[in-house]
Amino acid sequence: MAARFFGRHEHSLDVKGRIILPARYRGHFDTLAYLSQHQEGCLALWTPEEFEKQLADMQQTQDRGSAERNMVRIWSAGLTEVELDRQGRVAIPTYLRSYAELDSAVLIVGALNRIEIWSPSLWEARVRPAEAMFITPDTVASGEVE
Repeated sequence: MAARFFGRHEHSLDVKGRIILPARYRGHFDTLAYLSQHQEGCLALWTPEEFEKQLADMQQTQDRGSAERNMVRIWSAGLTEVELDRQGRVAIPTYLRSYAELDSAVLIVGALNRIEIWSPSLWEARVRPAEAMFITPDTVASGEVE
């Protein structure tokens, strides 16, 4: 069965630019994973199986036109193979930390077929506003939302 990731975990980068994956996510990886730039400024961590699906999608996408080829070029240039060590740590290369604006605090978020790695400030700016979709008049009236 395909890996499914969900939940949100607050972690931090160590001095070597590594994060520790939550234990609940580690079982979906042997020692190999793929780390890429992703939408809205986060990073995506892919299992080998999901990465193969992404590669197939990207190969089809690049045949659609010039803009799509450039998107695939950017995606593949910002992609790296990473290893998980025995403690479940993943080293994030400097250029990817820079892209995602990762400093010390990091959010590790399950995003169904991948793990997303976010700067908390980017998460607040780009994702938090979307939570308004989940607030209905009923939740406000019931006192669930302040």
